[in-house]
Amino acid sequence: MVTANEFSHVVKISEVGNHSRNLRLSADEAARHALMARFDLAALDMLEAEISLKHDADAVIATGRFTASLAQFCIATHDPVPAKLDEAIHIQFIAEPTSNGEVELELAPEDCDTMFHDGQTIDLGEAVAQSMGLALNPYPRSPEAEKILRAAGVKSEEDVAPVGALAGLKDLLAKK
Repeated sequence: MVTANEFSHVVKISEVGNHSRNLRLSADEAARHALMARFDLAALDMLEAEISLKHDADAVIATGRFTASLAQFCIATHDPVPAKLDEAIHIQFIAEPTSNGEVELELAPEDCDTMFHDGQTIDLGEAVAQSMGLALNPYPRSPEAEKILRAAGVKSEEDVAPVGALAGLKDLLAKK
């Protein structure tokens, strides 16, 4: 059985059926608060998803979109940095391997968003939460960040010049 998480929305695989099943998820205040703690967010005002489920051979395919209105902490000032996310979801849920030994799973590029299920249920809420986590800016910056980082001695990419062998490589690449 799938364990409950902050934004759990468990669907029985047997209820998916042979036709598409459309679902709308919306995180309530408690779920949003818990997700804020999990992803170290300054705010999470809204998280919603519209997902269509269908069987595809031995997998369940979830397609749709999620939207979120949130704020992350600036890496330099710790000020809130507002963000709006609107991302596509395409997740393949496959049965978790039952082998006791090492399992090698071959994934094609189109299968990169693959999650395992226990054979009975999938947790769409967790899939949306993980998708949101992957879509977050890894280095959110407030308008004051550049000034703070410069004062701390952090150089921008424009300020860093290649040295040694890399300097020649940069010149060669610029000529092409």
